Amino acid sequence: MQPVNTPRFFFLTTCLFVIVPFFVHAQDITFVDADTTLTENSHPEEDLGAYVRRILHKPVDSAKAEKKPKVAILPSFGYNPSLGAIIGAKVSGVKQLGDPKDTHLSAFGLEFLLTSKGVITVQARHNIFKAANKWNFQGNWQFSKFLVADYGIGTGNNYLTGGDSVFTVKFNYIRLTQGAYRRIAKDLYAGLGVTLNIRTKIDDERLETLSSTPHQRYSERHGFNPTKYSCNGLVAGFQYDTRDHPLRSYSGTHVEVVLRYNPEWLGSSKNSMQWYYDIRKYIGLSKRNPAHVLAFWSFASFQLNGAIPYLELPATGSDLYNRSGRAYTISRFKGPDFAYGESEYRFPITPNKLLSGVAFINIQTASDDLGKKIFKYWEPGGGAGLRILLQKESRTVICVDYAIGKHESSGIFFGLNEVF
Repeated sequence: MQPVNTPRFFFLTTCLFVIVPFFVHAQDITFVDADTTLTENSHPEEDLGAYVRRILHKPVDSAKAEKKPKVAILPSFGYNPSLGAIIGAKVSGVKQLGDPKDTHLSAFGLEFLLTSKGVITVQARHNIFKAANKWNFQGNWQFSKFLVADYGIGTGNNYLTGGDSVFTVKFNYIRLTQGAYRRIAKDLYAGLGVTLNIRTKIDDERLETLSSTPHQRYSERHGFNPTKYSCNGLVAGFQYDTRDHPLRSYSGTHVEVVLRYNPEWLGSSKNSMQWYYDIRKYIGLSKRNPAHVLAFWSFASFQLNGAIPYLELPATGSDLYNRSGRAYTISRFKGPDFAYGESEYRFPITPNKLLSGVAFINIQTASDDLGKKIFKYWEPGGGAGLRILLQKESRTVICVDYAIGKHESSGIFFGLNEVF
């Protein structure tokens, strides 16, 4: 496999991020006067519940409608290429903890999942903004019996999906991450946090028939016990956030830059240090119909020193909600250094916004621990999807995407709320 022509790649990326948004703005068919309000739209927004009530001719209780909580509860029935058939439940919601004029919406989520591949997971997440945005608290707590389909380290390996190329690794996983950010300027925050990542009962299934696997070889090279290890860290970072909504943004920017130190005295199996960033940009393409959005996402993690356990390496789907890299399974590509980028166009399909669509492309690259450098080989993916508005108050949507990538990789991906 030939390495990507770097100048050409960055030229094409520039075209995508600069020329395409300009072209779409120029072709916008729904721009109206700045004084025009959304209430003038002849097709008011309608979520799934309102649509069902209208079809069944059930009147709306206006008193209850005014008190309607911004919480969505969704039974989970679906399929994910990484996890198999899924059954469970998800709760997603938003709450205003201050004056809407100067306080961002707070978001929270809770899920419980069982899958046909034996995965059991309970996960709670929150992103809370106190009054006047003085404090922002972020947390991610997870308890799982999990598995990954492993294909080794780095990009450019050209392993076909499935068959002899895949190494299934099962393990128990505890993740407890909590951070506190203090506002230091308008939309700018600085903060500290702690993250505990503990993996036990690691079962590298192919070792039953093979003398070694990528997971075992990496663990032995760096002195890790291949059956259990931890990567617990202290984090310090900055955050800039102007998004109009935490779950489904129509406009704004989110930037997070973090330095993470994983010391042995905190329980890490080895000392290490990482630098991480996450950038998201949302460009509204219509004043009258804000559901037309061009969204961009880029994140990367770089190992500065030490050694990181194999299953803790930054990877496909290693973001907060395990949604990156549509077209590939979780942990398909990984490495000490890892970078990811995605662009997505979001658009309404029905006038009442009940149905919307997306079209997206993504790309990722990773190094290995044997000399392969990041940015040398790239793995692309892309596809399209459908959105069903579950609750308009919280902008909660049901997502169904189909994506295809290289190495005969493709799949249908279900989820609650936008990918980013």
